[in-house]
Amino acid sequence: MKAITRFCDRMVQRYLPDAFLFAILLTIIVFILGVLFTDSSPVEMVSYWGGGFWDLLAFAMQMSLIVVTGYILANTPIVKRLLSKLSTIADTPSQAILLVTFVSSAACLINYGFGLVVGALFAIHVAKRVPTVDYRVLMASAYSGFLLWHGGLSASIPLLIATPGHFLEDTIGTIPVSDTLFSSFNLFIVAVLLFTLPFLNRFLMKARDPLHNTNATLWRPEEINHSIDNSEEPLGELTPAERLENSKVLSLLIGVFGLAFVVFFFIENGFDLNINIVNFIMLFLGILFHRTPRRFLNSVTSAVKNAGGIIVQFPFYAGIMGMMVTSGLSEQMSMAFVNISNEFTFPLFAFISAGIVNFFVPSGGGQWAVQAPIMIPASLELGVDTAKTAMAVAWGDAWTNMIQPFWALPLLAIAGLKVRDIMGFCVLILLYSFFPIAIGLLFF
Repeated sequence: MKAITRFCDRMVQRYLPDAFLFAILLTIIVFILGVLFTDSSPVEMVSYWGGGFWDLLAFAMQMSLIVVTGYILANTPIVKRLLSKLSTIADTPSQAILLVTFVSSAACLINYGFGLVVGALFAIHVAKRVPTVDYRVLMASAYSGFLLWHGGLSASIPLLIATPGHFLEDTIGTIPVSDTLFSSFNLFIVAVLLFTLPFLNRFLMKARDPLHNTNATLWRPEEINHSIDNSEEPLGELTPAERLENSKVLSLLIGVFGLAFVVFFFIENGFDLNINIVNFIMLFLGILFHRTPRRFLNSVTSAVKNAGGIIVQFPFYAGIMGMMVTSGLSEQMSMAFVNISNEFTFPLFAFISAGIVNFFVPSGGGQWAVQAPIMIPASLELGVDTAKTAMAVAWGDAWTNMIQPFWALPLLAIAGLKVRDIMGFCVLILLYSFFPIAIGLLFF
């Protein structure tokens, strides 16, 4: 295992390009596959690509705000003290890895966007506490928690099929979360991953190549070595405009206004912790905790630089999704696994096929729209539980996120790392996690 870990890390470090170039290479690969294996001409594939290029604009904005608002909130004095206090639990590199993995996993079970940001920000505070920890493995550990998101409370597929009016209601009705998220097989998978991933990551830290042992102080990302200090009071006589910019009353009023809406939202909708309300909460807590508009805006200025990769790369993934879906390539990939399945193996092959499709369509809701019309009729024909089929697709979507840079971009932006810095370790996490997921889907 040590040899495999070192081999994967070295290969990824040497051959994996930047995440933007990875998206470009995926675009070219899907274009060629579409021309070779579907009836689409090169001109049609280009049309599908351009037609889908802007389909993720709203989602790109949401993910950009996750990074920006999370950074803003993390740089408030109260949150920095809280994260620093929690980080004191870890005194050694091994404890740091265990703690970050568990906290990130638990946070992703609550909400995937919340978990991505909390995992990265908490890892930075732990790195300050234990600067000798391998920073790359620490951030890979923070990202590994994202593996659990589609088995948790923000899981898009089980929540969708539990909602009246979903697009397959006439076929399968509504399936309660007691049959999906709180089923025995899902609870088994979540429990095994939650309590074993920390020890796997601890092993990866010990098995990494000593020649590439780069601790947090050697990486020296900006966030590790200094934080924004917005505590200084303005000097001299202030103009009316400057008084407004430094008004604690204005920040208090708009902050309370925003949090009042949050209370109203939860009263009306229950505990619906979707990505928009997470962004909303972090934004207005940031305004309140920074105390004045000027301190808040200073933090915003530093935060927005972290969102550049998301803004540029998400449209390319939207174009890839456009080619995959419109050409029928994703349907062909799914049908290839359906055709070799039986009643026992179908959940496993649905999981694997979803993992492959997710590599090109890295969106849980989008992937369900693509695969559900194929997987659900097949499961009904084979007599397989539709709830387990849906969760097999959900876990496949989460599984290959470990080697798909799409979802790692927010964490990498906060951490100040490149995708190649963590992906070698994520390959091992992917290989390990296959087994508890497969066992849960086949035998529970």
